[in-house]
Amino acid sequence: MRAVVQRVSQASVSVEGRVVGQIDGPGLMVLVGVTHDDDEAKARKLAAKLWGLRILKDEKSCSDVNAPLLVVSQFTLYGDARKGRRPTWTAAAPGPIAEPLVDAVVQELRSLGAKVETGVFGADMAVSLVNDGPITLVVDI
Repeated sequence: MRAVVQRVSQASVSVEGRVVGQIDGPGLMVLVGVTHDDDEAKARKLAAKLWGLRILKDEKSCSDVNAPLLVVSQFTLYGDARKGRRPTWTAAAPGPIAEPLVDAVVQELRSLGAKVETGVFGADMAVSLVNDGPITLVVDI
């Protein structure tokens, strides 16, 4: 699994002009991609990493300050543009595999005590955020 994690002061995701997920205050915007060999164990590990990642102010984590997370599925994280001008998406898991694993990350975060907002899997989403820092990390599990 791969996540792009941004420390944000606010973030939201909209589908067809309607806000479906939003966080305010310090928190994390997390784009999650799934590849073919990912499983629920990796989803649990990613959730624990995100919950404990010390990138908020004063090296705090979401778990330290009960900061919210906005989690959005993003198959393009496994795009490969090394050859030519058109990326290939072959490393991205198909929806029937990816969707339950993104859901597993969200459920595990919630079971750890996190307030989690989400996008809509497979939808054409508009993401808006204010990156605080800016701080952006790529986390591979």
